[in-house]
Amino acid sequence: MDYLSVVEMLNACHGPAGDERQIASTIQRLAEPYADDCWTDTMGNLIVHKKGSGPKVMFAAHMDSIGLIVTHIDEAGYLSFGKLGGVRPEDILHTPFRFKNGVCGVVSLRKDVALKDMTIADLYLDIGARNAAHARHLVRVGDTAVSRMPAFTTETRLVAPYLDNRISCAVMLDALSHIRTYTSDLYFVFTVQEELGLRGSKPVAYAIDPDYGIAVDVTRGDELEDKKVGSSVLGGGAAVKVMDSSVIAHPEMVQTLEGLAQEQRIPFQRDVMVSGGTDAGSIHMSRAGVRTGGISIPCRYLHSPTEMVDLGDVTAAARLLTAFAQKNFKEPEDVR
Repeated sequence: MDYLSVVEMLNACHGPAGDERQIASTIQRLAEPYADDCWTDTMGNLIVHKKGSGPKVMFAAHMDSIGLIVTHIDEAGYLSFGKLGGVRPEDILHTPFRFKNGVCGVVSLRKDVALKDMTIADLYLDIGARNAAHARHLVRVGDTAVSRMPAFTTETRLVAPYLDNRISCAVMLDALSHIRTYTSDLYFVFTVQEELGLRGSKPVAYAIDPDYGIAVDVTRGDELEDKKVGSSVLGGGAAVKVMDSSVIAHPEMVQTLEGLAQEQRIPFQRDVMVSGGTDAGSIHMSRAGVRTGGISIPCRYLHSPTEMVDLGDVTAAARLLTAFAQKNFKEPEDVR
């Protein structure tokens, strides 16, 4: 798969948490050739189903991104905004953003606020409006904006906004296209509102009632002078989830994923992250509980407009996901 092209296609869609309809439509168009059925639930989650006679296996990758939401338009036409998800002021200062209707602007800092003291409330969006009336003609309070930064590749790395979690959506699509022989009843779910607290995956997991769940997401990758709050490194292979702040992965899932990686010579490492969660957090507590694990992609500069992943890790994650989907599972026994 050409991951750069797919990420560019997904990032061209408007898809902040709470308004994922455009990106869901694009993903559905890409997934339909490999699916028996596709539908969208009340929350907006996209479910791609490959029918099988065996246990239900649910893969989940969130398609929403962090973003900005307009809270006020002042007399000069400048926009105050709030944040959708984990937006840090230092990461978005002096960067461009795009609204759903195509209007663009740049984030700037109010006068007389020191960089060390700035908060989201000290920033504003300048869309080039002449005054309030002009600004209100272009956007309204409640409109949302997403990063307009470009995507690019180096020799081995991919850099783009919203690799959290568009790169995992691309991995799911790649795996879908490579699944050949399988018996499990497979559900590939592209979830909404993960960045606002794992909101979309909870009702869809309840509805599907899977026997096994896999959250496909990014994880914190190594950075310069790393504080070691995560275990994964770029170039180390697919990261098998052991723990994050939302879940302790089921031991059987860790064992199965690592066994598949060893059997098929897929590079892998362990994913332990002391802060930050994934859709696994809500999936594993659905109904009477779900055997849940995770396949993660190490990512640097999380929640910035220039996130970075290693293309080898991305390919390894797609291979491991495919291997899990094609594994023959027995119906898990009830714990009595």
